[in-house]
Amino acid sequence: MKKENGIKMFLRTTYQTGSPIPYIISFQIFVFILIHIADLLVDLGVIQFPLYDWLLSNLTLPNSFSAFILKPWTLLTYPFVYIGLFNIVFDCLWLYWMGSTFLNFLNKRQLMTVFLGAFAISGISFLALSEINFLAKGPIPYLFSNSMGLAAIVASLLVLTPKMEIRLFLFGIVKFRTIAIIFLTLQLLFYVFANRAAAAAFPLAILWGMTFMYQLQAGRDLSKLFVYQPKKKLCVLHSVKKTPTYKSYKGDLPNQEVIDEILDKISQNGYESLSSREKEILFRVSREEQE
Repeated sequence: MKKENGIKMFLRTTYQTGSPIPYIISFQIFVFILIHIADLLVDLGVIQFPLYDWLLSNLTLPNSFSAFILKPWTLLTYPFVYIGLFNIVFDCLWLYWMGSTFLNFLNKRQLMTVFLGAFAISGISFLALSEINFLAKGPIPYLFSNSMGLAAIVASLLVLTPKMEIRLFLFGIVKFRTIAIIFLTLQLLFYVFANRAAAAAFPLAILWGMTFMYQLQAGRDLSKLFVYQPKKKLCVLHSVKKTPTYKSYKGDLPNQEVIDEILDKISQNGYESLSSREKEILFRVSREEQE
């Protein structure tokens, strides 16, 4: 038996599981490498155009509606943009861990609803809150990374499995609630110092994840709102009353189905509604039974 190539095995076990998480992580890494290759080319003097700054400007979410109107696609691209190596490694590990835990309980449609819904809610909120002068101030004038989506997933798991425990290296068994609170607090503190508008939008991502799970527990799956359901065509059925068909017979009793149809007709419309042929059949049946 031929041994499977290591790269093929990795690709098969990573991308053929049906989970969207490996694809999201791969795209994040691709964008990260692309941005830093552009930065390297500028530093080496290979190109004179400020490609690194141009990519950041066109992929991250700006902190004003006027700039966003010119670049509406940034609402879709900002979650996949990373600048620091530690930041992308940390978030990719968290996404893989939290996303896999989520998929142990629910399906990928629900995962993507929580994940992408957080980006939409947080992004729009960030644009609105950035119009407030106090919140618009900060060293980072744009929104990037998938921290909002991660926050929504972590918050939804807090509602779904409040008593879950996780075994951590060196720490032993730790309650998931403790880990989640530490993670969300650290993320919020980062935004407080780096981007006030993002810090104000961050709790909305948490609220979205919790709301989704509370609604699911109440029997309302919000992810089904995005499932296409074709309209059912109205089909009008016309009931056509079948006229009994009588098989010819010689001396034998007629078919029981024919007799039942005649009796049904009598019960519905009376004996006078029978045709001469039906009366003859009924007469012969009664005579046979008397003999």
